[in-house]
Amino acid sequence: MPASGASLRGLHLHLDPASGIAGDMMVAALVDAGVPAAVVIDAVQAVGAKGLRVRFERRQRGGFAGKGFVVTWPQRGRRRGKSGPAPARHVHHAHHGHDEDHDHDHDHEGDHGHAHQHGGGAGHADDHVHRDYADIRRLLRRAKLDADAKALAEEIFSRVAEAEAALHGTSIDRVTFHEVGAFDSIADIVGASAAIAWLAPRSIGSSVPVVGTGTVRTAHGILPVPAPATAALLHGITVRAEGEGELTTPTGAAILASIVDRFGAAPPMQLRAVGYGAGTRELDDRPNVLRVMLGAPVGAPLEPAADQVLLFEANIDDMSGQLLAALFEALFGAGALDVWATPIIMKKGRPAQQVSALVDPARAAQVERAFFLNSTTLGIRKRAVERATLARSIAPVATPYGEVRLKVAGLDGEVIGAEPEFEDVRRRARATGAPLRRVWAAAAALAATLGPPPPRTGRSPSGGRGPRRRKA
Repeated sequence: MPASGASLRGLHLHLDPASGIAGDMMVAALVDAGVPAAVVIDAVQAVGAKGLRVRFERRQRGGFAGKGFVVTWPQRGRRRGKSGPAPARHVHHAHHGHDEDHDHDHDHEGDHGHAHQHGGGAGHADDHVHRDYADIRRLLRRAKLDADAKALAEEIFSRVAEAEAALHGTSIDRVTFHEVGAFDSIADIVGASAAIAWLAPRSIGSSVPVVGTGTVRTAHGILPVPAPATAALLHGITVRAEGEGELTTPTGAAILASIVDRFGAAPPMQLRAVGYGAGTRELDDRPNVLRVMLGAPVGAPLEPAADQVLLFEANIDDMSGQLLAALFEALFGAGALDVWATPIIMKKGRPAQQVSALVDPARAAQVERAFFLNSTTLGIRKRAVERATLARSIAPVATPYGEVRLKVAGLDGEVIGAEPEFEDVRRRARATGAPLRRVWAAAAALAATLGPPPPRTGRSPSGGRGPRRRKA
């Protein structure tokens, strides 16, 4: 669902790295969503690397049609046989690879779960240019790039260099890039930076990145996925270990660490464009694509809800309804996410209430104390539970009775529901003297305009029957 022009600028940009992320897939996805290809091509040419060329092609992966980003340079394809050991001062960047039978020719085959062999065996091509970090900085600073694109490209390279220097116990100036310093990855980083600068998004989010499983071959031997540099770059970010091979590259990890404001589900938004950046290999368990979405957020996004929480439970048979209400208040006051009671029958036929509370682990001690101090229970059952939640935002609307906030729910960025905040409705009803149900109805009518359009029914303009939505 590509779009183009000024309508794409200043929106929210959301990434879906369910198959991981690599630099070339990021560039391709942004162009597929509507960034003019010339923005990327011109930026790469502005770097001034002689003979470096880029182009886009259509690819089909797992039922999805998307774009591929292809980089060529003069030395590409020239085999040099088995590469010898690197000098001690070189830091060879482990950039995405696990297939033993690919060569080192960089048709972006290794840039997303596709075979970058480091110090590979006989018959492997080694046509990458070795550049140290200082050389790359000079190259970027001389380039006639947009100021924002140049700053972002420098930041991404800086993150990789700092991670490598820390991993190998050397100074950042002594880091020599192998894969990331090669022509193709310079093109990836500069192209992605130019595309993002052109979009000038108001905010950038990402779903939890999938890093892959298994091992990766590097200049330092076979290492587990994620590669050390990738793991260092994703420090503090929630990841999922799924899929076969290395699915998130160090370049992809550096892009995420540099641009993403928050990780979690896409906020409710009015979608304007969707793009797919495709890798070169078919994966067995998922489409090998990176999806990006651009949209106008609906309201101010709320913090993502925790995926893992604690469930506290206690059976209580000797507290009145008034005391249970006070217990609820105490548990909420201590930080419980939700509290409820379920009627049960205990031994000897005694009626009782099972009081339950969902608790963020960070507030567990406070909620536990409140449970004991405000109830008659002698013990609490506790267990960890997982939950799936929708992305949410708060959007104020102007009703005839005053402003009321709506809580908006979104799935994959699409608004699927909105409800008025009850306390806002009650306040407006009290302030105006209007019946509460009338204020609620006015706010609910505005909430209905935020969701997807209703299905078309009846006769279409051409005289035929319009499509109908079958009831669930």
